[in-house]
Amino acid sequence: MDTRLAESINTFGHSPKADFPVSPAEPSITVPTNLLQDLLGALQDLKEEVSQLQAERDQDRQELAALRTKIASLESLQEQDITRVCMDIAVDRRRLAALECPKKEPSTTETERIERIEKLCQDSPGHVISLSELRGRMEIDKAVLSRLLKKIDRDKFYLRNSSTDKRIRYLCRRSEVR
Repeated sequence: MDTRLAESINTFGHSPKADFPVSPAEPSITVPTNLLQDLLGALQDLKEEVSQLQAERDQDRQELAALRTKIASLESLQEQDITRVCMDIAVDRRRLAALECPKKEPSTTETERIERIEKLCQDSPGHVISLSELRGRMEIDKAVLSRLLKKIDRDKFYLRNSSTDKRIRYLCRRSEVR
């Protein structure tokens, strides 16, 4: 009777039909508790490490922004320094040029020659002397005489052309100085 009772109990209720598909039971995996605890602990450690890395990343971004600001200010200072140095160089160049090329005062020989030219003109008749005669008496060439004539006092002397021959020029003493 036990087998009969068991069969009746097993067939009690809806019996599966032959055409109804039965899904195979999903395979079940059994995982020991200590392994699950280790996995959960590792997961918690990973979450903490990720949050720490995110905090470090945020801090790095702030430092990077601060460095970019600092670089921009340093570049601005560098440009100002370059401008200042260039201006200083320009001023120094002007000073050097003034030191290297001071206005030349006539040397003693030039001063002596100019005085001699003035004396020759003053001693000549009518206070007029031709430039060719000056060159001959002083034994200098045209270029030197031309340079010396530029330094002669224009308030006392002047140059004029000959009325008969345009190639001849004269050094004349002004009448109000005589």
